[in-house]
Amino acid sequence: MEVSWYSQPYPPEGASAAEGIRNQLGRPELDLLTILVRESAQNSWDARLPDSSAPVDYGIDMWTVDPAHAGAWRTLLPAGAPTNPDHFPLRTTLRHPVIRVLAVSDRRTRGLGGPTRANDAVGADRDFVSFIRNIGEPRDRALGGGTYGFGKGIFYLLSRSGSVLVHSRCRTSDGGYETRLIGCTLWKSYVATERGGDRRYTGRHWWGDTSGDVVEPLVGTAADAVAQRLGLRPFGPRETGTTVVVIDPNLDEFEQPTNAAEYLAETIAWHLWPKMISTDGKPPAMRFSVTCDGVPYEVPDPRSTPPLHMFVKAYEVMKGEQGRDLACRNPKKHLGRLGLDKRIMPALERSRAKELLGIEDVVHHVCLMRPAELVVTYRPGPKPPSIHQGYAGVFRADESMDEVYAKAEPPTHDAWNSQSLERPESTYVHTTFTRIGEALNGLLSLNGNAGQGASSVALGAASSYFSGLVGGAWGIGGATDYSKPGSTVTRSVDVDDDTDGRGRRTTKKSKASGGSTVGGGDGGDAGAPHGAGDSTPRRRPRVQYVGEPYYEDHGENTLLVQEFRLPVAGPQRVRSDLAVTLPGTGGRETDPPLGASMPVLVGWQDASGHVHDGDPCVVEGSDTLWRALVRPAPDTMTEIGIKVEAVKEP
Repeated sequence: MEVSWYSQPYPPEGASAAEGIRNQLGRPELDLLTILVRESAQNSWDARLPDSSAPVDYGIDMWTVDPAHAGAWRTLLPAGAPTNPDHFPLRTTLRHPVIRVLAVSDRRTRGLGGPTRANDAVGADRDFVSFIRNIGEPRDRALGGGTYGFGKGIFYLLSRSGSVLVHSRCRTSDGGYETRLIGCTLWKSYVATERGGDRRYTGRHWWGDTSGDVVEPLVGTAADAVAQRLGLRPFGPRETGTTVVVIDPNLDEFEQPTNAAEYLAETIAWHLWPKMISTDGKPPAMRFSVTCDGVPYEVPDPRSTPPLHMFVKAYEVMKGEQGRDLACRNPKKHLGRLGLDKRIMPALERSRAKELLGIEDVVHHVCLMRPAELVVTYRPGPKPPSIHQGYAGVFRADESMDEVYAKAEPPTHDAWNSQSLERPESTYVHTTFTRIGEALNGLLSLNGNAGQGASSVALGAASSYFSGLVGGAWGIGGATDYSKPGSTVTRSVDVDDDTDGRGRRTTKKSKASGGSTVGGGDGGDAGAPHGAGDSTPRRRPRVQYVGEPYYEDHGENTLLVQEFRLPVAGPQRVRSDLAVTLPGTGGRETDPPLGASMPVLVGWQDASGHVHDGDPCVVEGSDTLWRALVRPAPDTMTEIGIKVEAVKEP
């Protein structure tokens, strides 16, 4: 056996140039790592073992080749390769003092089985030649994620030298197991001067057993031995799957490889979350992992990670009784099902992965997917006026429509383009977006009103005039609290008036009756007796608000949090004073209209994180920071007040 490189010359009948194959992904809007995640995971899902309930294991590992294995890389891989670095840059890569690689692996998949020569692959089992030899093979799995196999080009695009190693283990026709190892380079076509004259080459190269008339993969014990010398993870005796090793990945967008690992973990969650959740008591369809130099980077759990948990909820709605069937009326066709979830939410934390999807300050998107339940894209809908209210949707195409939506996708599978189809298929895709838009308009009641049972003033517009109110839906401002002397301290923010005669705070810097500063300041005794001639006024219990109210996720609920202290010592009884404020009138509603809801106190959280039930609740006054947890009423503006009084001695 001779292990070397084989460079493909142009045959008389012609062949595909490497540039043409590399360009088949076009100019995608997504970055290379995101495409890598989407395309490789799609390949892994399509290669899952039949009749297996166990999840597919999918992992991305990055590492620096250690000194114990670097020698093998530098001696084994350059053998027989073209000497011109413009024609074959891998030679230069392997001379670098540091060799870095990125490996994408799957297990509990079929591996790359079947014949190793394209002319022999006449049956259904042709995974090896489809991935290694051929270009543009149609998908051979019903309701699979892929279409024409262009996604494998991302491995070559990510490598600075266009080079990968493919390490796979598959079942053989006699029921046994076989390990296969082959190298592939896809760079650019060139002309080489040889003894017989100039000769043109396609720019495609393979590394393997060149002792025959066609380069073949290393197989069996030979493949296992070389993989061990290179430091590749071995397969178990009865384990099948594939590892694609990208040599010298282009990670220039990141300061450090660790930053790339963090990004990959988040990207996996955003693009593959439907495969991470379990439904109907079944295990998740896939399990994901990311490591960098042996250190694991946790892939976020979509059920507990905002705002992905909203899409999970919308997915569950879509599958349940509240899901909507979307249909085209002319021609009549069932398109698929839609689920929506609208909720109050904290402002989003910005991240590279979210921004790439157009999800920045607020979620207002519908996740599109085909029956394979791989994310196609997040389609934006009407944007709510408040960053503290968002919605998420999930649309899953009907199985009978899978071919239509698949044909509407570009090679990167990240959009549905109706203009690329003929009628009536283009009508189906266009109508899908129309029906989704109608559902979103109904969800948001985008007719100038906030929603059923709310004020006729649009809360989003009202929030700029009533910024002292905390919006339970579309309006959001600072806070409005109110007090009565001696029992409650009140404040609102962003309104440039002074306090009124009843102690109502209207600016951060104004003072309540008795001259005490409230809000985030230290403050005195709000409501203390005034002008009585007593140089040492009695200290009554009081509330010292700390900062502005803010939204915070608590499991599946988003709560409004107001921090406060009770600086006067002694046992005290605190209770909430919650109301809905009507924009445009300034009126307070403490009794909900028929069918409407009101804000609800969830509990009082102490510094240790323990939540105390009861309203009122007896606590000990001190400098301890407390948090009032309130569930706002949907489609309202919530007004928060906290009252306190001393507990009488028995």
